[in-house]
Amino acid sequence: MSSGCYLVQTNADENILIDSGLPPDYTPPPGTPETEHSTNVIRCLRDIGLDPGDIDTVICTHFDIDHVGHHRSFPTAEFIVQREHYELARAGHPRFAATSRYWDDPRFHFRLVDGDVDLVPGLTVVKTPGHAPAHQSVLVRLPETGSVLLAIDAVMMSWLFTVDRVAWPMDDNEAELRASTQKLLDMAERESVALVIFGHDGEQWKSLTKAPGYYA
Repeated sequence: MSSGCYLVQTNADENILIDSGLPPDYTPPPGTPETEHSTNVIRCLRDIGLDPGDIDTVICTHFDIDHVGHHRSFPTAEFIVQREHYELARAGHPRFAATSRYWDDPRFHFRLVDGDVDLVPGLTVVKTPGHAPAHQSVLVRLPETGSVLLAIDAVMMSWLFTVDRVAWPMDDNEAELRASTQKLLDMAERESVALVIFGHDGEQWKSLTKAPGYYA
C-alpha cells in the first residue's frame, strides 16, 4: 500500500495541498508491516521550489494519522474540512483523539464546509462518508489531462471501485461507503474523468506521475 499527498497549483498562483501524509515520528502498530518513509511532503515541496509558507490552503480529507502528519508545518494556510467531521473530532471522537496533536492546533484557521463545494474554479471537494464520518474526496479539472478524481480513502484500491464492495475493519459505515462509491462512480462517468487516483493503491502509485513531474 502507498500513502500520498497532492498539490494543486491554480492560474491565480494559489498552492493547494491535499493532505500531508504520515508524521515523521510514526511507528506502525505491533503486528503490522514496517512503514518505509521514502520521502515526505516537505521534501517534495522543496524539490519544486516551495516552502511550507507558500501553501495557501490545505484540504483535510479526514483526520486519520496518515493524512495529517505534517499539518503543523503549514500554520499560515487555511484548512478546509467538512463541518461534520471537524465537530465530531473536536467533540472527542475516539478515532481522532490519538491524532489531535497533528490537526488540533490553535494557530490553524479552519474553513468548515458542508457537502460538495467548489473551492476555486476547477476544484471541488466531494463529501464521501463511509471510511470516516464526513470524509471528503477531491475532483480537479485540468486543462490538458482532463478531470482527475482523488478518491482518497473513500476508495483505497482500484479493485474496490464497485458498489458490490465490502467494508474493511478501518471503515466506519459500510452502507455509507457503498453510497459514496456509487456517487464517485456516477461522478466519474458524468465528468468523463480521465484518471481516478485511489487512496492507498501501491500498484497504481508506481504508474502515477509524481513530483517534480505533474499533470497539466
